[in-house]
Amino acid sequence: MRWTRANPGSVLEFVVVVIVALGLALLVQALVVKPYRIPSGSMEPTLAIGERVIVDRIGSRFSGPGVDDIVVFHPPKGADTNECGIRGQGPFYDGAASHASCSRPTLNRSDQNFIKRVVGLPGDTIAVRDGHVVRNGVPQKEPFINPCGNGPDCNLAAITVPKGDYFMMGDNRGESDDSRYWGPVPRAWIIGGAFLSYWPPKDIGFL
Repeated sequence: MRWTRANPGSVLEFVVVVIVALGLALLVQALVVKPYRIPSGSMEPTLAIGERVIVDRIGSRFSGPGVDDIVVFHPPKGADTNECGIRGQGPFYDGAASHASCSRPTLNRSDQNFIKRVVGLPGDTIAVRDGHVVRNGVPQKEPFINPCGNGPDCNLAAITVPKGDYFMMGDNRGESDDSRYWGPVPRAWIIGGAFLSYWPPKDIGFL
């Protein structure tokens, strides 16, 4: 077999193409879409632990999310310990404001990423009855949720979602730490909407 010397120009062109392709892939992930792995059971039965979804980052920049959209976002700082921005609010509080959701987040955002369903828009009144959302006085049809049980987060008095904020809840209503505990999420903290499940193969489909 006779070997021929590679053309230096061809090698350089190949390297440039590879670098440009990698750069475009990183840019698309940073600005347009991004994969996300479901870390907990808070969105069951809709999304299982370990399931992977694609998040649309660019669409959320032009229009706010709607009710029932599944979104990835930064929660308020202190969400991991269920800290509310208004002292005394939240399902576990036993004082005068007991049995009400948290109506204000803490001032700063967390670096964590959460995934939940939007159940309340800016200005909405949101109550919880047997784990189901009552939005502006109207019980919502939510066939996608797991039953809530008898926990303190299953029946909560109405609060008003502040202007510019969105109320988030997991579909696994009895096993989700969400806006009921740490308050609504400002628009600027929302990363994007999850629109496609791509792993495992049996769950491939639009959300």
